[in-house]
Amino acid sequence: MADSDGLGEAAIAAASPPAPVPGLSPPLGWRERLRAGLAGIGASLWFVAGLGLLYALRVPLRLCDNLAAVTVFLNSLTPRFYVALTGTSSLISGLIFIFEWWYFHKHGTSFIEQVSVSHLRPLMGGTESSISEPGSPSNNRESETSRQNLSECKVWRNPLNLFRGAEYRRYTWVTGKEPLTYYDMNLSAQDHQTFFTCDTDFLRPSDTVMQKAWRERNPPARIKAAYQALELNNDCATAYVLLAEEEATTIVDAERLFKQALKAGETIYKRSQQCQHQSPQHEAQLRRDTNVLVYIKRRLAMCARKLGRIREAVKIMRDLMKECPPLTMLNIHENLLESLLELQAYADVQAVLAKYDDISLPKSAAICYTAALLKTRTVSDKFSPETASRRGLSTAEINAVEAIHRAVEFNPHVPKYLLEMKSLILPPEHILKRGDSEAIAYAFFHLQHWKRIEGALNLLQCTWEGTFHHVSVYPKKEIPFFIHFTAGLCSSTAMIAFLTHQFPEIMGVFAKAVLGFSCLQAPSVSEQNTQDLKSEALGLSSG
Repeated sequence: MADSDGLGEAAIAAASPPAPVPGLSPPLGWRERLRAGLAGIGASLWFVAGLGLLYALRVPLRLCDNLAAVTVFLNSLTPRFYVALTGTSSLISGLIFIFEWWYFHKHGTSFIEQVSVSHLRPLMGGTESSISEPGSPSNNRESETSRQNLSECKVWRNPLNLFRGAEYRRYTWVTGKEPLTYYDMNLSAQDHQTFFTCDTDFLRPSDTVMQKAWRERNPPARIKAAYQALELNNDCATAYVLLAEEEATTIVDAERLFKQALKAGETIYKRSQQCQHQSPQHEAQLRRDTNVLVYIKRRLAMCARKLGRIREAVKIMRDLMKECPPLTMLNIHENLLESLLELQAYADVQAVLAKYDDISLPKSAAICYTAALLKTRTVSDKFSPETASRRGLSTAEINAVEAIHRAVEFNPHVPKYLLEMKSLILPPEHILKRGDSEAIAYAFFHLQHWKRIEGALNLLQCTWEGTFHHVSVYPKKEIPFFIHFTAGLCSSTAMIAFLTHQFPEIMGVFAKAVLGFSCLQAPSVSEQNTQDLKSEALGLSSG
């Protein structure tokens, strides 16, 4: 039970690194608390200071006289000025509205909101509260926010990613080309540093060496560093992981190294578990050692799957899913779905889908298209387009067609690879949700399962040809506030410009009434001063 709890906490930490795990975060010092408090009241202090400075300089700056001059100047303006002003405002807000609409359709978010959150919020002292007790309302809000951020995440680690040494390097040997992009490998390096390193690596010499190894770009340098770490500590699990991923040239060699890593990882994990309550540094070590153990078990399950020991792989995956929460960046349930489909255990596949195919959980092509495959399986062997057009679709056929529609809505790129209209390539280590890379990764492993079911690809083709579109609309996003705001601003200013142009007298009376009300609020000045300001304003307007 203690092992399961530790694995669950580590999986949460791996799934959402920004969100601290309750009970495992080191306490903040007085300097951090003071800095957070000052950042929170920084905007208020600036505002009060600005008001005080404005009040102190009211006499030298002649604010009262300037306000009266502005009021007189506005009273002397003709309706043509207001037509030009409102027309220009309408044009500018219309351009902003068009750009916001284009940016929303291209990137799925508002440009103004994105800039405000990314650049303006830090300047205004917007910080997240990191001091909360487990179970408190603030902690619950943080968990909900973390879950929403996880569901909105677009770039995910491919749960079925290949082994670099045993699989990707074979492609390099044959073609002389690199199968992975620099961007993909850079993301993997960041993942490795998140999973396999912590702030207390300096306490272990072998972990210090491995921390440098994960940052190396050159594969031979990483492998050399792994051997150096093993010389310092023969139980360095992360060193065995690196060698299994990058040096092993076959799956058998990779499995052998991962078994050594598992033995070393379990030993280190037990030591960390005994010392976890001694200090925050020991708690950080426990989280890191748990991440390593989860990763090793998952890769051992994938080795068993590739070597044909599918039932063994299924058992390892089921045990991991019991120990880990359902939402992890590893997405072990997708590995389990593929293995169960290979066993043709469709009832077990349906049970897994019933647990993970939920509207509140992040979707994937594997979930959507596997659900469509199960519904297609019940009708595909007897399906015929000619017969269906004569008698209509049965209830089971309608369910299958709707499931395919839902899958195509989520990722419209997958059918071209399943129908072999586009050539398959090696899947990347990271995928873009609902993108072409996710379609490649899904079809690379699941095409054989669609071919195994008679008529499944035929039903997919008949349904897809009538519903295919280039832009997916699932799930439907709400239009951002600033699109509504700019649209309303453009419409209102255009309407004011039109009314001012058509009815200048009425709009002039309305403008003077508004300005007359502002004059009543402005401080009074001498009559002579008012006449001088009015003549000056008339001279400026005539000029």
